[in-house]
Amino acid sequence: MTTESNIMVRNQNTLPVLAEGDSLFSYLEKIKKFPILSEEEEDALVRDFQSTGNLEAAQRLVTSHLRLAAKIALTYRRYGLPLADIISEANIGLMQAVKKFDLNKKVRLATYAIWWIKAAINDFILRSWSLVKIGTVAAQKKLFYNLNRIKARLGLYENTALEPKVVKDIARELVVDEKDVVEMNARLGGDRSLNVAAADDSDDEKIDFIVDNRQNIEYNLSRKQEINQRNKILYQCLSELSEREQDILKNRLLTENPVTLEEIGAKYGVSRERVRQIEKKAYEKLAASVKLAMLSQM
Repeated sequence: MTTESNIMVRNQNTLPVLAEGDSLFSYLEKIKKFPILSEEEEDALVRDFQSTGNLEAAQRLVTSHLRLAAKIALTYRRYGLPLADIISEANIGLMQAVKKFDLNKKVRLATYAIWWIKAAINDFILRSWSLVKIGTVAAQKKLFYNLNRIKARLGLYENTALEPKVVKDIARELVVDEKDVVEMNARLGGDRSLNVAAADDSDDEKIDFIVDNRQNIEYNLSRKQEINQRNKILYQCLSELSEREQDILKNRLLTENPVTLEEIGAKYGVSRERVRQIEKKAYEKLAASVKLAMLSQM
């Protein structure tokens, strides 16, 4: 088992956990009990961990920065994923930062950890989104990392729908489809209201009724056929996985209301970290299988 795995396993059993149904306030109160380290204490613990592999030192470094991880995680609440899982991923990024921290950088661990925490959360969000948008992962990444920057440059700070001309300009700049710009803007703005059923007895969503003069009947029909074909490929490839892998992916990535890592762990009698590992490996297998299936049809 690697040093990083040792840190994760040890902390998996000792860190406070925001479980489904638990109060966020209660979790924040728990992590406030861990003392903040002085620069001298932090340096000593880093040196101890790096020279001797002392996991007690690593744990103190992690727990003293849990408030930082939670603070960053809370800024991602609007992305439509379980907050418990976002915080869990933030903590994993923090553990990676502790493992890779270099005192020669002449910065505090907190400054270094911010990048790792955000990277872990961003990867989790993209991993959670990309399965239902097979073939547009590259476009998603461009938009995910650049859309808000471009909007700020244009002076667009409100989380509202973009004007058609703005959508067109952004799509041209990032070399992506205009529809992807519209979808990502809605996601980053936390506007999920357009993705609910238009009526109780309807399969259509409200977003389907937004007028777009650039689209016509033939385009819409072609788009629906494309989505249906992608879904068909997705579920064919999904059936090649084990029952447990299928169950985890369906309940984590292919549902409007994702089940938490803890709930799935309880179901199979494994830890949250083990569920995360299975999910990641299953996702990679599925993504590779889907890509191969799509290439064979080109």
